[in-house]
Amino acid sequence: MRKLIAIEFLSVDGVMQGLGSPDEDREGGFDHGGWGAPYAADIHSSTSSGGLDGTTAYLFGRKTYEKMSAYWPYVPDDNPMAAHLNSTPKYVATTTVSAFDWQQTSALEGDVLQAVRTLKLTGDGDIAILGSGVLVRSLLNEGLLDSLRLFIHPLLLGSGKRLFGDLDPPRSLTLTSCSTTSRGSVALSYDIGSNQ
Repeated sequence: MRKLIAIEFLSVDGVMQGLGSPDEDREGGFDHGGWGAPYAADIHSSTSSGGLDGTTAYLFGRKTYEKMSAYWPYVPDDNPMAAHLNSTPKYVATTTVSAFDWQQTSALEGDVLQAVRTLKLTGDGDIAILGSGVLVRSLLNEGLLDSLRLFIHPLLLGSGKRLFGDLDPPRSLTLTSCSTTSRGSVALSYDIGSNQ
């Protein structure tokens, strides 16, 4: 069975909203957009970044997909992340979009949770989820996530959408790697245990 890995960039207080640019996500009046930019280059030096070698598919929620597809297809393939994203199959959890401009993209069909279960049973390699907080919380609640890769930046934002919310029942986490960057970001990898 394929592993489903959520890769998330957070402030110390758990905010994931508006990481990349000032206008990325202003929902709820959020005006700290682009807070992750000063730490981005340094993340690549982290030994816990997980690399791209094992990732053979990406999964996105609709909003994250729309933001990603407006940027990454236009980045030259000499950028390793762009090359990998652009050439790897991508799946989107959506009931409102059926046609996609970004190559190798398709919508999950039918019930999202069942579609993810089926996706995990087909093919080889890992499936990576980038961002997509609502989807990640849903998959975590259903016990469908296998691992978390968290990049926590040394910043308290005080407001904004947070990755984790209520979880019933709790899950245990097993730390599999931990590293720091020169700017003080922490890269943590966890395997997710079964329900407690």
